[in-house]
Amino acid sequence: MEEIEVIFYIEGLGSDKKVLERAMRETAENLKGEKDVRVRRVLVEDVLENENEELLKYSSVIEAELAGDLASIVRLVLRYSPAMVEVLGPGKIEVESQELMKILGEVSLFLGKLMKQFGGLAVYPKLDDVPVPRIGYEREEIEELIVEDRNVLYRMVIEVFGESEEGIRETMAKALSLEGCRINKLVVQGETEDGKFKGLLAAELLSPFETLFQLTGKYAPVAISIIEPEIIDITANELQNALTDLGGFVNELVTRPVKRQIMERKNTEFKLNP
Repeated sequence: MEEIEVIFYIEGLGSDKKVLERAMRETAENLKGEKDVRVRRVLVEDVLENENEELLKYSSVIEAELAGDLASIVRLVLRYSPAMVEVLGPGKIEVESQELMKILGEVSLFLGKLMKQFGGLAVYPKLDDVPVPRIGYEREEIEELIVEDRNVLYRMVIEVFGESEEGIRETMAKALSLEGCRINKLVVQGETEDGKFKGLLAAELLSPFETLFQLTGKYAPVAISIIEPEIIDITANELQNALTDLGGFVNELVTRPVKRQIMERKNTEFKLNP
């Protein structure tokens, strides 16, 4: 697979300067020791102090320039959850659908384990006023979306929970439409126990690569398959956005316990100081 050149910007926050400095040094050493990519440089910036922040008042950034194939770069994004990924080159890559499915499978498995521990990622506003999107497209329309608009046609199976089968179907159709998908097929199957529906949603969707990648991270599907095209071309900007989003998803999940502690402390201080 074609080599991709990237820069990771990895942020670190802490309440103790020395502890943060040690953690950033260890992370930098771990990056330098990675075997599946070429590590060109790793720079650890000085720890800064934010006097306006009481709890996580110290911060630092690691800047790491790396080169490797797409699968290796994605694994490092999952491992280090950079705040931003900058893709230096090439301007465009081509990935076989089978290879991309393997990568998406790894992403889904990794995020799925984190979600079981820290909760889900897919959150939407009330969708009552959102119109139910069209479901079903003619073959000519699908071909045009793939060829002209560079969409990917894929199937995804997601675990779903809710009040009723029909309610879940309508809500998920709206949610997938808001994400930027065109829905060709949508099926919900499962059973109701104690007044709650639990089951699986299978969807055949059309969307750009970025949306496909984001959905995989947000929903951690139990199954995913790319139908067309056999070769997916991805621009540097699309890849940069997808990798940055992925790092953000991981960071959002693993930092939830710390954020919860901060909120609880602030709420306690508010109660003690009316």
